[in-house]
Amino acid sequence: MIEIRQYEMRAAHGAFAPATRVLEGPGPGEALVRVAGCGLCHTDLAFHQGEVKTNHPLPLTLGHEISGTVESAGPGAGAWVGKAVVVPAVVPCGTCDACRRGRYAVCSKQMFFGNDVHGGFASHVVAPVRALFEVPASLRDRLWMLSVIADAVSTPYEAIARSGLGSGQVAIFVGAGGVGGFGVQIAAALGAHVVAIDPSPQRRELVARHGARLVLDPASGDPGSVRRLVRGHLQEHGLPLEEWKVFETSGTVPGQELAFSLLSRGGHLGVVGYAAPKASVHLSRLMALDARAEGNWACAPERFPEVLRLVADGKIALEPFVERRSLSRIDETFADLAAHRLHRRAVLAPDLA
Repeated sequence: MIEIRQYEMRAAHGAFAPATRVLEGPGPGEALVRVAGCGLCHTDLAFHQGEVKTNHPLPLTLGHEISGTVESAGPGAGAWVGKAVVVPAVVPCGTCDACRRGRYAVCSKQMFFGNDVHGGFASHVVAPVRALFEVPASLRDRLWMLSVIADAVSTPYEAIARSGLGSGQVAIFVGAGGVGGFGVQIAAALGAHVVAIDPSPQRRELVARHGARLVLDPASGDPGSVRRLVRGHLQEHGLPLEEWKVFETSGTVPGQELAFSLLSRGGHLGVVGYAAPKASVHLSRLMALDARAEGNWACAPERFPEVLRLVADGKIALEPFVERRSLSRIDETFADLAAHRLHRRAVLAPDLA
């Protein structure tokens, strides 16, 4: 028998409750992963605040950015025992028609940790081994912080890959926090000229040191003023004034509206952040500018090895963008996220005896 010690969400807005779940053990093709770290995402906050309803009935253990070590495995999965792994936030079934066509994000049988099943704010999590990605030996000493690869790093990577961003092109990130900060680094690693827009001076200073060539406060003016600042900067550097790749990574209504206003001729808007309230945009801009807007849900499995390689090669820095906290501080950390007191992505590390 296996005891999993976890923090449960039992009601929206309520305190998290310590609990113990007893399992017989991982089943065929499954692994029991001892959690090293689990990142805290705004989606977790939306679940906790009741803005988004979880698929699994309460009580539920949240947390979908998981890294750890395989402690035991079910039949057919023994080779994974002892391996350090990242567990993707969303696991497609891999066998349905959508998956066979490479449309993993619309798989109707997908499993989203901390939503469909119990997540990583716990001592352990059970995951199918087909979903796991082994961590290179050079990164094992940073295993707890690799948890953010499960979503905060891999999801903007998916958005950037879909946009076709290449060297010498312009990438604009509206929001440079837990997702946008990694997006800035990925775009810079691809050779793009990166603009980052964020209200936090701490975040602007951080991304300016990690790939952003221009950082702006959205309070610099209305969207038209911000657009003129961006255009002036690009003109000064002899860069294109069309076909910009804009990525909405703030997950706020003002950010979404600003990102849409920054669409250029032939431009691309990647919607990565989620906001529960509705934004108001002039949809006809897509037609008039021959532009396109696309959302992406999580990251395709085949892209994870490249994300891990970029981290291993030092192209994506994690440590300056994350903050390690004890899992026992889960209530305090959720409150800090809700009050915008976090300037780095919080990763909760289990401390349960």
